[in-house]
Parts: sequence; structure tokens; C-alpha cells
Amino acid sequence: MEKSIAELRETFKTGGTKSISWRKSQLKALLQLINQNEDSIFKALDQDLGKSPVESYRDEVGVLKKSVTYTLSCLEKWVAPKKAEVPLLFFPAKAEVMPQPLGVVLIFSSWNFPFTLALDPLIGAISAGNTVLLKPSDLAPACMSFLVETIPKYLDNKAVKVLAGGADIGERLLQLKWDKIFFTGSPRVGRLVMAAAAKHLTPVTLELGGKSPAIVDTLSTTPSKAKVTAKRIVGGKWGPCTGQACIAIDYVLVEEKLASTLIELLKKTIKRFYGENIKSLKNISRIVNKHQFQRLVNLLKDPDVADSIVYGGSVDEEKLVIEPTILLDPPLDSEIMSEEIFGPLLPIITLKNVEESIDFINSKSNPLVIYAFTEDETFKKRILSETSSGTVTFNDSMVQFLCDSLPFGGVGQSGFGRYHGKYSFDTFSHEKSILHRGFYPEIEPRYPPWTDFKLLFLKLAYQFDYFGLILLLLGFKRS
Repeated sequence: MEKSIAELRETFKTGGTKSISWRKSQLKALLQLINQNEDSIFKALDQDLGKSPVESYRDEVGVLKKSVTYTLSCLEKWVAPKKAEVPLLFFPAKAEVMPQPLGVVLIFSSWNFPFTLALDPLIGAISAGNTVLLKPSDLAPACMSFLVETIPKYLDNKAVKVLAGGADIGERLLQLKWDKIFFTGSPRVGRLVMAAAAKHLTPVTLELGGKSPAIVDTLSTTPSKAKVTAKRIVGGKWGPCTGQACIAIDYVLVEEKLASTLIELLKKTIKRFYGENIKSLKNISRIVNKHQFQRLVNLLKDPDVADSIVYGGSVDEEKLVIEPTILLDPPLDSEIMSEEIFGPLLPIITLKNVEESIDFINSKSNPLVIYAFTEDETFKKRILSETSSGTVTFNDSMVQFLCDSLPFGGVGQSGFGRYHGKYSFDTFSHEKSILHRGFYPEIEPRYPPWTDFKLLFLKLAYQFDYFGLILLLLGFKRS
């Protein structure tokens, strides 16, 4: 392990990864890897998570192809130094901001989207000119094996390495010095990563999660909009890895009088999307392992929680499948409402007035996303101004993750740092500020160095920038 990291550091020192040609060649090779191994990727995802080819392409292969292509089209513009404005106080001068790679980067990826969450940060790290060690999750063993075996065949093995292993390997990696750590996973492990990084003052990006709510305020409008709302909630809850996603809808907030309408619409949509019989559910992933399966089953064993089930609840332990399940007003102090669910269970919490949802959300930790289905512009403004979350998406779910022009990341307990598109490049770069000045003109003071007089001019110069030119003409120093 130490030998591999030493090689990454030596490779970075040569400066080869800083050239645009190297960065582009690696990104093109990564795109080639995805294109030439699509079927193998589908097979690995099915083996680890039971993902269908459609889900695998939508959430993994398609996302990565889009990300690489976008990065290649923008890379030269991102790498170029940016001219910065210089106050007249510094005349004559010019300034620029130059992005530079951080160095040797460690990326921890998660098991629920084992290709997207490994390779999308890798795209950003490579585009910024870093060398990288990628540690995939061992909870998706087939996908981990694919990455370990395949990446060295396509990418520069002196600059990009993949390391297999479990928690013990992760702990050893965290003891070493890195120039950046990028982690995707649970808040519990995120705290360990941050504590280890502090020993070396290593900058960290933490992509965590939280209980992301959906506020529903559209059911009293037209029936067609109510159906679209239900369809997008179902897609945003059970579509991404059967709810095993940090951006999946965790629970729904709706007015009491509209709850029954919403539940009926959700039931119909679930049956249409996935079927009714747990033995023959289609287009839905399975739970990743027995441990996570049992954790979710235990959430339903609480008698008061079990009594709140209004749809679903069946489980198939042999296949690690849990039926899409809807719960109406489970106890707010139960574990299902205090911890991130990360599975196919959807609590619906009723309110007297939908605007109470703001206080409800604020009573919990910062969510990664707030989904709000509403056409009330005043209510939208209140959500934006009175809540704190990584992202807000109105009248849809999940789509914000696919938008390269928007940063993706959390705030507070849902993580910090951001990536996707240009934001990935920025995350793995240091913006070096550069100021160019000449030696002339350099005018000596013509007047007696009256301290009070000079101080007055300094105050004016910093308050009104154009006085800087007067200062220079008069020959007053700034120190």
C-alpha cells in the first residue's frame, strides 16, 4: 500500500498529470472503458444489487458517459487562468487566478451506486490533474472486482490506482497523508474520516445523506398534476436502488385532508411500476445484504410502526427483497423517523397546514435535498429562505443529480463540499491567486511626511478606490 502511494506521489512530482493532453487522454480512456464494458457493468450491478439494465444505464452508465463528455468539452476553459480585477489602488498591475491540482487524492466510494460514486469523483480528480487512489466499497464485491481488474487496463497505472479491501484497508489508508480525501457514505464513517484527516490537516469532502423530505402541495390542483406528483414521488423513492440512496425521498409531508388521496395515487403508481406481488416484483433492486435487510425489517417490528402500514410490508428474506411500503403517521419518536431509512419504506406525515412543513423540517438535521411539489410562489420563497439543505428541487425528484451545471453536496449533517461538472474540477483544485506588478512608476514623497495627512489619504483610498491613483501620484507609501 505504502509503495503504491509513494509511486503516485512520485508521478505527481514529475508534472505529467498537469498537462491538458494527459488529462484528456485519461478521460477518453475512461469513456472507452465504460463503452467497451457496458454488459460487464450491467452484470456486476445485477449480481451485487439486482439492478435491471434500465436502472443501471440510467443511474450509472449514462450518468458517467454524460459526465466524461461534458468534462472533455469544457476542460481547456476550466484549466486556463482567469483574469481578475485589480483595484486602481494597485495601478499599474494585473492579476489572475490559476487552478492547480492538489496532489495525491484518496477517494472512498459507496456501494449503492458503485460505479457512479467511484468514477464521477475520479473524473473530477483527473480533470484537475491529480494522481488518485480509489477505494471502492467491498459491500458491492462484484463491482469492486470489476474496477480493480479493469481500470489498470485503461488508465495510467502510475497515476491512478484502485485498492480492494474492507474496513481494515480503509482504516490503514486514513492513517497516511493525503492532499485531499473525498468520501461518500454514512455520517458515522464520515466522522471517522474527518477525525483522521485532521491529523494531517487534509482537506475533506464528505458526501453523506440525511432524511430528505418531500412536501406535497399540489393534490388540490388538477387531477393530472396530482398524478404526476405521485409518479415522481414513487420514482424518487423506489427508483434509485429501491430507496438505498442518499438523495431518495425519505418521508412525505402532506395536509391531513389530502393524505388519503395521495396514498391511493401512490398505490396505483407502485402497482403500475413494480407490480403487486412480492414474489414477482419487477424493475426494483434488492437490499444489498442481510445486515441491511434485517435493519429495515427491524424498523417495521415496532408495534406502533407496524400499525401505521397502509400498503406493502411484505418481505422475502431469501431474495433480500422488501415490498414498497407506505406508512401513515408512524410515531415521530420511532427510529424510522429519527434515522435515515435508506430503503423501500415511505412514511407519510400529516399536517394541519402544509406550511407547518417548514418547522417540521427545521426540527431535524439539515437534509441533503428538500423536494417540494407546489406552485405557490410565496411558499417556494419561504422554503428557500427559511430552511437549510444541500439542494431544493421543486415539482420533481432526483433530476438535480443529473444536472452538471448545478453543484451537488450537502450542508451541516448531510455533508460538506460539492462536485459535478465544473464543481468537481474545483473540488480537486487549488485556486492560486497571482498578482503582477512592475517597478515603475515609483515616486518619492514631495511633501513632508505628515502622519495625520497620510492617514487621511489612506482612509480615502480604501473607501473610494480611485483615490489610489492620487496616492501613487503624490508618492505616499502604503505602509
